[in-house]
Amino acid sequence: MLQSLAGWSLLLLVLLASSAQAQDRKSIIRNVLLPDAPEEVANPVHVAGGIASVLRFEQPVDPEKTRLLGWEGRFEPLVAQGRSVLLVPLHDLTAEDRFLLLVTLKDGTQLPFTVTALAKQVDHQVNVAPDDGALASVRAQLSDALLREQHHKLDAERYRQEKNSVDHSLAALLVSGASGQTPFRRRQKQRLDCDGAEVEVGWFEGKGKAAVVFNVRNRDSRKPWRLGTARLSTAETREARPFALRMDQEEIAPGASGAFAIVADKRAFESKQGIQQLVLEFFRPDGVGQFQVVLDQRYARE
Repeated sequence: MLQSLAGWSLLLLVLLASSAQAQDRKSIIRNVLLPDAPEEVANPVHVAGGIASVLRFEQPVDPEKTRLLGWEGRFEPLVAQGRSVLLVPLHDLTAEDRFLLLVTLKDGTQLPFTVTALAKQVDHQVNVAPDDGALASVRAQLSDALLREQHHKLDAERYRQEKNSVDHSLAALLVSGASGQTPFRRRQKQRLDCDGAEVEVGWFEGKGKAAVVFNVRNRDSRKPWRLGTARLSTAETREARPFALRMDQEEIAPGASGAFAIVADKRAFESKQGIQQLVLEFFRPDGVGQFQVVLDQRYARE
């Protein structure tokens, strides 16, 4: 009994700790209905670095026969307790990453899952149930339909906002090299070596806004260069701040060049402690840090 309580205490603490880290991603609760031959279909589970994803089943799992293949160095040790299985990646995964999770139920049924990543979305909880036409199954299908409708509405609203956003439009102009059509003027530039690429960083000041443009030349002769995620936060408190990001391409081919731009409004520099410097951090798709630059509040001049 004490061992069971300890396991559930660990599960609760990890879920509570991870909820604070999920703010920059869309965290969802999703239902998975199993087909007649569940062992033949590996349903995806979308995870993110430092965020707990829990799978819930209708019957207890067998911890001794539940395993995640190739998890060492990429995940916290797997937790299988009661009717739940807990996954916590140490770093972000890419969409190309695939880990096989084999969950064995107490009745011997083995359920395969593919653990991978989905941009800006993480499965905080996945409810797994058989598609047997029972009331619970019908409710799960209705819940999924409502969830899909909600996501479509949110995606449409986000697209509308970005399409009409001044900051996204300015970032698009900067990426295209048309800085002369913007209110920005370049203040300084610097060259960085990063992950087999040469990055020229240009800082721009504008009226009430600041911007940074990154021109990247991929020096790797075999692998494309890809930006994973970007984060803007205050230098002192590390509190996240909003920004607009535009890229001219999703990935940069070997030997090719590309660009992306960040635009931040002057309000992003404001905090309860007063005006602060901002830090731009960039991460590879696997969650490893690439480089960071400081954005001075003086660039967002009045």
